[in-house]
Amino acid sequence: MTHYLFLGIVLGLSAGFAPGPLLALVISETLRHGIGAGIRVALSPLITDTLIILLTLFALSQLSDFKGILGVISLIGGIFILYMGYESLRPKAVVMNITDVRPNSLLKGVLANMLSPHPYLFWLSVGGSIMAGALEVGVIALLAFLFGFYASLVGAKITTALLVAQSKAFLQGRAYTWIMRILGCALCLLAVLLFRDGLSLLGIAVF
Repeated sequence: MTHYLFLGIVLGLSAGFAPGPLLALVISETLRHGIGAGIRVALSPLITDTLIILLTLFALSQLSDFKGILGVISLIGGIFILYMGYESLRPKAVVMNITDVRPNSLLKGVLANMLSPHPYLFWLSVGGSIMAGALEVGVIALLAFLFGFYASLVGAKITTALLVAQSKAFLQGRAYTWIMRILGCALCLLAVLLFRDGLSLLGIAVF
């Protein structure tokens, strides 16, 4: 269970701090409407990801006896995580749009997350592979992974909103750069583990 909790925390922190549409919206809403608006945007994945996770779990329940398919999913997830790690090792400036003054921050966050390909790619590859392994251990392991992931994901975005409210220079500072680089190294390690699990499920001898 601890293993899956750790995986959830690392992946959640990486996704939470990574530049993207949702993080940019958290920042712009914080700057435009205050910390409360930024926090509402940060909470939007709790709404949008529920259906994706349920569909992924349903698909996994149909494929649970097909180790070859799960092996391929693990390899695809490893590639995706490796790419995330590479991007985190080379953090870019966050592009913000603060010209939009419309209210309804939570709704805007929900729409931004629903229209982004990242949640779908994550849960249908990386998340699906990890949830499959967690289900073999037990429901508690699955819940530990999901809790760790969303507590870290939402927590990272709320932390970003708080830091931006206090210091708008945070995202251009060295602290943010080093946070992303450390998380990038952790993601590259997780990618190796996913490759190992995928090859093992395919019946290929691994280290």
